[in-house]
Amino acid sequence: MTTESDRSGGCQCGAVRYRAKGELGYPHLCHCRMCQKAAGNYFMPLAAAMRGDFALTRGAPKWFQSSDLVRRGFCGDCGTPLFYEIPEAEFINITLGSLDDPDAVKPVMQSNTGRKMSWFHALDGLPLEPQAETPDRENAIAASNHQHPDHDTKSWPLGESS
Repeated sequence: MTTESDRSGGCQCGAVRYRAKGELGYPHLCHCRMCQKAAGNYFMPLAAAMRGDFALTRGAPKWFQSSDLVRRGFCGDCGTPLFYEIPEAEFINITLGSLDDPDAVKPVMQSNTGRKMSWFHALDGLPLEPQAETPDRENAIAASNHQHPDHDTKSWPLGESS
């Protein structure tokens, strides 16, 4: 049984899926250089799930020991960053972008801001690109989409056994 506060998510290809029961703690943006490299981005959004409330529901991540203290879980098939953990800790951090509904968990803090990009304050002032996608292109992309949907499936790709 799931509740409104339960969160599910997974990688882009669907090989690794997870579920976290209850609210996620300390949703934040980490700007440290290690998170930047792990995400391939300027920061990594994370939130904590208690280990007893967390379960893999499909597949298993591969792990990279990014420091003596921390390891990071990712999909070995598509490379999606999924987890950040200190193995002895009572919680595991989930990447917020891997949630099925990432908009449901709003970051409340930023950490390691010494590595934050100096120009972030100007992002809202950047011009907006006009809609570049045409209906034909959007339909072609949708018809050829290999990305796992934002919900649990019994099997993936659809029709294959789990």
